[in-house]
Amino acid sequence: MDKRILLLAAAGLLAVPAQAADKITLGFMSTLSGPNAIIGTEIRDGMQLAVEQLGGKIGGLPARVIIEDDQQKADVARQLAEKFVQSDKVDAAIGFSFSNLMLAVYKPLVDAKTITISSNPGPSQLAGKDCSPYFFSTSWQGDNWAEGMGAYLQKKGLQNIYVIAPNYAAGKDVIAGLKRFYKGTVAAEVYTPLTQLDFSAELSQIKASNASAVFAFYPGGLGVQFVKQYSQAGLKEKFPLYSAYTVDESTLPAIGDDALGLIVATSWAPDLDNATNKKFVAGFEKKYGRVPAPYAVHAYDTIMLLDTAVKAVNGKIEDKPAFLAALRKANFESPRGPFRFNTNQFPIQTFYQGEVKKGADGKPRIVIQDKALENYGDAYAQTCSMK
Repeated sequence: MDKRILLLAAAGLLAVPAQAADKITLGFMSTLSGPNAIIGTEIRDGMQLAVEQLGGKIGGLPARVIIEDDQQKADVARQLAEKFVQSDKVDAAIGFSFSNLMLAVYKPLVDAKTITISSNPGPSQLAGKDCSPYFFSTSWQGDNWAEGMGAYLQKKGLQNIYVIAPNYAAGKDVIAGLKRFYKGTVAAEVYTPLTQLDFSAELSQIKASNASAVFAFYPGGLGVQFVKQYSQAGLKEKFPLYSAYTVDESTLPAIGDDALGLIVATSWAPDLDNATNKKFVAGFEKKYGRVPAPYAVHAYDTIMLLDTAVKAVNGKIEDKPAFLAALRKANFESPRGPFRFNTNQFPIQTFYQGEVKKGADGKPRIVIQDKALENYGDAYAQTCSMK
């Protein structure tokens, strides 16, 4: 167990006010093994960078982070959630990679009144009818990037689009988000098993279709396989590929030139011009030797959110109502810009449309071209009981 515990600062190194906690304990859970570990690794690395930049303390309290791999298995995730609550007695559970696992651990965590902050999945239920004052998202609601792409495709006037995604909660949310703004014809709506890595049958169906373009959602390693196979099948010219949560800075190195020309949705880019983003990107590249992806931004923001909230309550994190109120206020600067929550404790932010082009170094990179949705929340906040 000890090897999975990252002791980021020794307790007792800081004189804390009377009645304040002597440390903050966080339970971090993400997918850190298997073909989709690329997402979990980004989340873990963004989190660790933030704690390091804060000197190993969050809001002045020494930070202890327990890092666990959910193995992309719901039963493992539930066991870890129970461990966080019952034996680790964490002050907050953070991280998370996939929406189906987020849904698996949600009730065990929030029913125990454990503050839970997602750095990636944002299932529609948790943004809407099943929202909780103990659940926060620093990333997005699952529909968001696809909503931005839907708005772009609608503006572009495209018709007869073939849509394809994995058959799980996020896949359904993403396609729903696309169709919320895209009102053209859908040539086909296809869902594939979450573990499927060979898309030859689906690519043959696309080739035989009368679609004018394709929209795809395949996160992590799934996206690497889909985009490479799509390009190698020679489909890009006849069926331009548009995507959300598929091509980003975490997958581009593996996809390479096969991603060139793809139109993508995003909520962040390495070259966004603000001081916080410059510090984040420079720090990440120095520490890890690669360009960060949005997942790392969200995890970085999770720690910065906690930092400002712990400071606001003067380290008295046992005062749960005050701590929750401070988190909800969300008073900090993100690499995306000023951070603020909607009433459902999901971010309000700007979404962009970008294109994959070759950078000055000859490597593919995402170049932001336009804003797709500005200062946008999500479609589910109105059904959340928190106002």
